[in-house]
This record gives sequence, C-alpha cells and structure tokens, in this order.
Amino acid sequence: MDIIKKLAQELAIKEEQAKAAVQLIDEGNTIPFIARYRKEMTGALNDETLRNLHERLLYLRNLEEKKEQVINAITDQGKMTEDLKKKILSAETLVAVDDLYRPYRPKKQTRATKAKEKGLEPLANILLLQKTTKSMEEEAAAFVNAEKGVANAKEAIAGAKDIIAEMIADMADYRKSIRNCTMKQGSLVVKAKDEKAESVYEMYYDFREPLSKVTGYRVLAINRGEKEKFLTVKVEAPDVQIVNALNKTMVKDNLNTKALMEEAILDAYNRLIAPSIERDIRSEITEKAQEGAITVFGKNLTQLLMQPPMEGRTVLGWDPAFRTGCKLAVVDPTGKVLDTVVVYPTAPQCKVEQAKKTVHDMIKKYNVSVISVGNGTACRESEQVITELIREIPEQVAYVIVNEAGASVYSASKLATEEFPEFDVGQRSAASIARRLQDPLAELVKIEPKAIGVGQYQHDMNQKRLEEALNGVVEDCVNKVGVDLNTASVPLLSYIAGISKAVAKNIVAYREENGRFHTRKELLKVPKLGPKAFLQCAGFLRIPGGEEPLDNTSVHPESYEAATKLLNDLGYTSESIRGGGLSSLNSQIKDEKGLAENLGIGEMTLHDIIEELEKPGRDPRSEMPKPVLRTDVLEMKDLKEGMVLKGTVRNVIDFGAFVDIGVHQDGLVHISQMTDRYIKHPLEVVSVGDIIDVQVMSVDLNKKRIQLTMKIDHNK
Repeated sequence: MDIIKKLAQELAIKEEQAKAAVQLIDEGNTIPFIARYRKEMTGALNDETLRNLHERLLYLRNLEEKKEQVINAITDQGKMTEDLKKKILSAETLVAVDDLYRPYRPKKQTRATKAKEKGLEPLANILLLQKTTKSMEEEAAAFVNAEKGVANAKEAIAGAKDIIAEMIADMADYRKSIRNCTMKQGSLVVKAKDEKAESVYEMYYDFREPLSKVTGYRVLAINRGEKEKFLTVKVEAPDVQIVNALNKTMVKDNLNTKALMEEAILDAYNRLIAPSIERDIRSEITEKAQEGAITVFGKNLTQLLMQPPMEGRTVLGWDPAFRTGCKLAVVDPTGKVLDTVVVYPTAPQCKVEQAKKTVHDMIKKYNVSVISVGNGTACRESEQVITELIREIPEQVAYVIVNEAGASVYSASKLATEEFPEFDVGQRSAASIARRLQDPLAELVKIEPKAIGVGQYQHDMNQKRLEEALNGVVEDCVNKVGVDLNTASVPLLSYIAGISKAVAKNIVAYREENGRFHTRKELLKVPKLGPKAFLQCAGFLRIPGGEEPLDNTSVHPESYEAATKLLNDLGYTSESIRGGGLSSLNSQIKDEKGLAENLGIGEMTLHDIIEELEKPGRDPRSEMPKPVLRTDVLEMKDLKEGMVLKGTVRNVIDFGAFVDIGVHQDGLVHISQMTDRYIKHPLEVVSVGDIIDVQVMSVDLNKKRIQLTMKIDHNK
C-alpha cells in the first residue's frame, strides 16, 4: 500500500503535504511544533489534521505489519498462492486481513478438526464437489471406522458436514458480503431483562432500530444498560436472505448432495458465521460511537480550556457543601491564596447571618470583586446567600457559577498536596474553583482531562484511546496560548511541545534555585533539556520583561535573525516591540513575497512574525465569550414558559446541549430546538462556554427538567 497516497486521499490533502508531515513526525517533531513552525513544509496543515494524519499513519503501518506477518505465516504452511497474496496486500482494514487469514489460523479443537482427525476430509470433498452419482450413505460407508470413532455412515456424513460448515465460515468473501448485508439491512434489537424494573434505560425496554441509522449515543447507552444487567441486546440480521444467497452460490442441483449441502450451509451460518458477525458488528458500531463521543468530548474540552481568563481580579472561591460547611478561599490576581475560611450558611447549621458577615469582611479586607461558586451540592443554597449579601452591601460584587467537575479529584491529588501542604481538601478545592475563573487553562491542566466532565459515557470508552485524544487536545490548547516560563506550574509546562514531566520538574527546580529566566537560551542550562527539546518548546514559552523582547512573542528563536532584520529594514529595533508601537507593521509592507525571499524565510513564516510583532503576547482566548457575571438569582419555580434568558453552554452531547441559566439545574436544548436549518450535530451551532439566548419551553419541578429552545418566539 502506498501509505502517503492513502493518507492524502483520506484527509483530502496533497501528497506532498502528507509526505512532509510524515517525514517531520518520523524525525520526532511534535504536532504543535509542526503546525506552528513548519507551515511551509506541510502547506499549513493545522493541528487537528496533523493529529488525524498521525493516528491513521500508525493504523496503516500496523496494517502493513500485520499483512507481512500473515503472508509469512501462510507461506510457512506452504499454502500461499499468488491470488491470496494479492488479496492480502490489497486489503484496507485489519478486519479484512483477519478474514483472509482465518482459514489458515491455527485452531483449537473444533467439530471440524475432530472430523478431520477421523479421516473424513475426503468425504467432505466428495460432498462439496456435488458430482457423485451414488447416495451419500453409500459414499460414507467407506469411511466407517470404529477405531477412529466413526461408528456408522450417519456419523461420517455429520463429520463431513462439520468440515464444510467451518470451511464456509472461513471464506473471506462470504464473511465480507454477509457483514455488509447485515449492516445495511439488519437491526439492533433491545429488550428489558425485567420490564417492571425501574432504571434510566426504560426507553430501551422495547427498542428496535436499523443498524445503518442507530446513533452513537444510543449505542453507548444500550451497551451500559446491558453491562448493568437491565437490557438484553442482539443484532437481527436478514437470515433467510443470507442463507438463500449462500445456497444459490454453493448448492448444485444434485439430489444426492443438495439437502446435505443446504444443512451444512445453514449450520455454518447459524453456529459459526452469525454469532461471529454479530460480535464484529457490535464491536464496529461501539468503536464508531466511541470515536464520535471522543471527538465531541475533545471539542467541548477545547472550548472549556480556551475560556478567557479573568485577569486583574481578586476572586473569592466558594466550594459549597451542607454538613461540613462551605469552604472559601480568597485568591489574588496572581493566583496566590490570601485567606481561607469555612462558613455554615446551609443545613443543618443554617448560620446565614454569621456567614454573610464573614464573607463581607473578606470582601472589604481583600477588595474581592467577584465570587466563583462551584456548581456542586448546595450550590443553589449558597447562591441564595450570596445574592442576598450582594443586595445588602455597598461594594460592587458579582458572582459566577463555575463547573467544578474534577475539583475534588485535584484537591485529593499528590499535586494539590505539594501545592497546598497546609490545606485540607476543601480549602484546596475552593482555591481551585477561584483559580478556574482567573485562568481556566492553567488550573484545569492539573486535572486528568477525562475528569473535567464535559463528555458523555467517558467511563465506557477505550480508556487508552480517550486519554491519548484528550491529552492531544490539552497539548494543542496549551501551545496555542503559550505559557509564562517564569510562573508556569509543572503540569502546565509538561504539556508544552517537547517537554516531558521530568523536564518540566527540572525547569521549575532550576527556576527555584537560580531565580527567574532572563532569556529563552537559558533553557539549555536545564538538565535533560537539549537542543532537540529546545527546538520544539522554545517558541511556546514566553518571558515577559526579559532581556530579549522577542522572547515574549511566539516568534521562534530560529527566526530571530529574520525578525530583527525585518524591524531594522523598517526603521525599528527589537525594543519597539515592548512599546507596542508596531500595530500598523503590515500596512508598511508592499511586497511580502520579495521581503520573505530577502529575509530567507517562507511567506507563511513572515506573515506569522508580522502578526506577532503587531500584537506581542496576544492571547487567543481573549476572542472567546466572557463568563456571565450574575448579581441576582432565579429559582426553578420562578421560570415561566416563554421566558427569554441568557445562558452558558455547559456540555454538548449528540442530541443537544445543557445550558446553565442561573437556576442551578441546567436546561436541555434538544438538537431540534437549536436552529430552523437541518444540522447533523449540535456542535455545528454551539460550543461549551458559549453565551446564548434561550427561551423556556417547559419546566418539570418533580423531575427537575427544564426544556429550552434557541428558536425564540417573541410573541410568547
């Protein structure tokens, strides 16, 4: 297989782009580095395309390796033919290679292998040829052998049929067409194990859907219901049609053999093919569903990580709880914890006035301007206390509900213990909730990506695949934003291209021992950070106020000479970057192509350098929607049909989006209520963190369900 050609076709890119990307990956370059600093070579392939290319490259190389193993194994058996070799080499999936290898794979004891041991293979060949003029009982008489365990002709014929059944089941072409037929015309049929049992799977207690139409989220829900012993699941195939097609292909019009061949085919299908194809199909639709869910999870995670930081604010983090009290932590604009306290405004203590006084004192003492409230247990009750306090005090304070998913995971982690050795888990959690508002990216990288809670069925996934995909998402986000080399934590640094966890620890240790970094070049003094790692990471690490102004931009050190020459040619120096007086740099350049040639760099690199010099230290997150600051609270019972509210998208799933409208219970906007045009997926319209207008359709207080629509009717 020409892997480069295949990658180019699959990803709809040019062959030279695929070739360059593969070469760069093979040389050990990271995806963020290739995407940002090797645009000329790859034709500006973005990180998402590069990750897909890398994933497919690994699969296709694995496929080629598997083909080689199979060819060698069959050749060693002396059974390789030119036709078979051609089929194996042209196979495009691992499943297709497995199908072709199936007849030659060493088998455990089966009914067919036992029949062969009894010497019945020649009888099976007579039956298979279907040319005999004798009855099969007469043919079988010659194979009766008490010593070998064949007592009579009937047993001999049964053994011959077993051999034929296994042979039919092993035929790759038949398996392929049966699999395709079942996928096109079969159905997924789900029943309840106990119809009276109450569960979240009740909608699947009597469920049937064509395999070609079943959606990913349903597959994952059904799988979980089956695992939890509420559901039974089976693939219903067009059995009669498949068996008839096999009969038509294999059975000849010979009265001596026809009925026996039909029996062998029926046995092959029912006993060997159908169960195997069912497993294949269940596995295929599950894998497809998981890939879809991982993609959605990744896109949600990107949006969450790329939320704009709330800079220059002193934030009060509020981790709500009932019995153990609400943990509070005041965090200054640099992320330093100034104070922590526990208040008890919620049940059973209900010390509301005392809590209000404590919080007001903290607001005055530390000049708190915003309260960051976790959306967990007792959030509703805490919110009530906060809004009452905001009305009563003269200070201008707002509050924001933040998604606290993973905060408890972080607060109990080794990292949190190292960061806050003197705090308990509640205090750490409150500090984390405050910092999530100040810089979501820097705080959320401390948590295992799948614990951040913006996916669906993450515990049912292939965990290795999920982890790889989400780590890739975090890596892309961190490198897109860049990090301050002198303040970044170990977790944040370890997501930078080319930096391992061990090297990240070495960077922080070097910083603690020698003070702040003054230039990017100093990184080469860090143990285990050699020239190769420096090449990958340098462009993503910033040094505000350092000796070299370019060190606070995403211009790579390999382009410093070109950037300095560009500035000099236009009458500037690198010091001009600090003053921010280069905002009109692009308008001064008349011939970009000629200038790029003169500087010895590519046009794309020149374009990136100019963009960076115009806005040094630009944070791509600043273009994202800002969090909704609230000063008052609604309760679910306050909601009326037709109300229009502003909400924040908290999670996007296959069938809709959950939106926080400030009543603690997120409302659901079903995919059908997002837009008047047809869409395949909610991500075409909304993303996590989006601020949107929604209208209340219905409220169910008992089930705590809120139905929302984005198709607002102002006449309601």
